[in-house]
Amino acid sequence: MDKNHHRRMSILILAGLALAIMAGSALAEVVDRIVAQVNDEIITMSEVEALAKSLESEGGPPKGKALQQLQREMLEALIDRKLAIAEAKRRGISVSDKDLDQAMQEFKRRNNIPDDATLDKALTRSGLTYKDLRDQIQGQLLQERLANVAVGGKMTVSDAEVRRYYEEHAKETTGAQVHLRMMTLNIPPNATSAQRDEIQQKADNILKEVRQGGGRSLSEVARKHEVEAIDLGFMSETDVAPQLAEVIRKGKPGDIVPVQTPKGFQFFQIGERRTGKAIPLEEAAPQIRQMLMRRDLEKLYTEWVKTLRSKAVIKIMM
Repeated sequence: MDKNHHRRMSILILAGLALAIMAGSALAEVVDRIVAQVNDEIITMSEVEALAKSLESEGGPPKGKALQQLQREMLEALIDRKLAIAEAKRRGISVSDKDLDQAMQEFKRRNNIPDDATLDKALTRSGLTYKDLRDQIQGQLLQERLANVAVGGKMTVSDAEVRRYYEEHAKETTGAQVHLRMMTLNIPPNATSAQRDEIQQKADNILKEVRQGGGRSLSEVARKHEVEAIDLGFMSETDVAPQLAEVIRKGKPGDIVPVQTPKGFQFFQIGERRTGKAIPLEEAAPQIRQMLMRRDLEKLYTEWVKTLRSKAVIKIMM
């Protein structure tokens, strides 16, 4: 399976807005226009731009032909999403207000958002509204429920598959974790030279203060420079980017380490380490089985959605 198909497959069921929201940069301004019609539903350019922004890679926003390709992939994913949601409604599949409220709370918990005020600030920085987020999560829940109804009964994961995955990913079952806090200085996609210089200078000042020592916490440094610090909690080194994992391994508790990315600058404070022992297969098996079933569900569901396209009237104006 190629990378682009896998990206579209993940969007279809699992796409959320965490990347766009936590990145803290506003969406690019576009002149809105209709780019596709799916039966009686329309898709606008702003929807395509929003989804593309939420999946923007560490390499920064693409340009030229790469941008056009990404936009087309997002359009195809949105067409599938419109078809899926319409089919879910036709089958009487719905999401109650209570379920949606619980999903919103889970979204905040996963992204270390302590309260609604913090969420509102993050949404504003990203050019999104609370309704945008709620609608996206509602659509995601509808798709997940439709997937379970349409193809969920066709999936089986054997004990042998679970054991094989466990043995192939033994390093991920050691339980070793480190507590991390993060502070981010993002460079807006359309930043001017002056804005870039200002952010670079702030990053240099923070790095200088950090290297001078003094035992200050990341939260103290963040408050001084009016930047938000996020508590990421305990994380496995296997769950972070290789570049960061290497820095973490070399650091000691209390250290504040800088990481530069194409999007800007990040500062991580290393906290307590937990060097747990290997998790037994019996304990890890339920989570592994659930992960494998979800992977298979995505694959089967993606193929099934193609049958919806054959019955739909789709016009693309892009």
